[in-house]
Amino acid sequence: MGEIITITSGKGGVGKSTTVANIATAMAQEGKKVIAIDFDIGLRNLDMLLGLENRIVYDVVDVMEGNCNLSQAVINDKNTKGLFFLPASQTKDKNILNVEKIEKLLNELKGIYDYILVDSPAGIESGFEHSVYLADRALVVTTPEVSAVRDADRVIGIIDAKSLKAKNGEEVEKHVIINRLKPELVERGDMLAIDDVLQILSLPLIGVVPDDEKVVSATNRGEPVVLNKESRSGEAYRRIAKRVMGEEVEFMDLNEKKSLGKLLKGLFR
Repeated sequence: MGEIITITSGKGGVGKSTTVANIATAMAQEGKKVIAIDFDIGLRNLDMLLGLENRIVYDVVDVMEGNCNLSQAVINDKNTKGLFFLPASQTKDKNILNVEKIEKLLNELKGIYDYILVDSPAGIESGFEHSVYLADRALVVTTPEVSAVRDADRVIGIIDAKSLKAKNGEEVEKHVIINRLKPELVERGDMLAIDDVLQILSLPLIGVVPDDEKVVSATNRGEPVVLNKESRSGEAYRRIAKRVMGEEVEFMDLNEKKSLGKLLKGLFR
């Protein structure tokens, strides 16, 4: 059976969908059968990050409403064998989703794919709750800014209260991904250090993605930056994907300057 991993955040604009696209691509490059699902009804953009926006005919709501079958809606990725995509609806109301239909869909997908990566809507509304309800694991994406970390902390509380595992007295396994870290700003004290974020969220770290202008150009091309072997952020995503799959991979040297110790202070305590 496959594993459902919800990628979520407390606010928009922290790179959640970019994280989904890159981790899903990196997993598929490692030989896994992966599907990325966009649950951000009405505000989808995962299709553009994967360069698949022109291939959408049916969406996840069409599947759940019985307007098509699953195989009609699922799109094969153009660049990576083993990667598949199920888009969100751009026109339906986000309140159309319900737990029973989502559970039926995700259980079907668990029988087909090794990993089901769910791109959660940002925030704490009903669409978010639906996307985390059946999660086996959750990756919480945040930038190293006080407002983003504060909102991520709220999301963690909701996962711990409203997931199916929580209702059964269990806990969803959760990890933090810190995105768009700028070592020079941390050095100056203008950005939270890694251990500052971890201290607030009290969750283990699974990856740090450095700020990288190559992400913008990759997004504009509809090609995940993980396909660029010269990109530091792409390398960070590849390492995160391997950690998610259970491999022990060392963290990247984010900065060759002496400030690296400050960036990672207390990380391995």
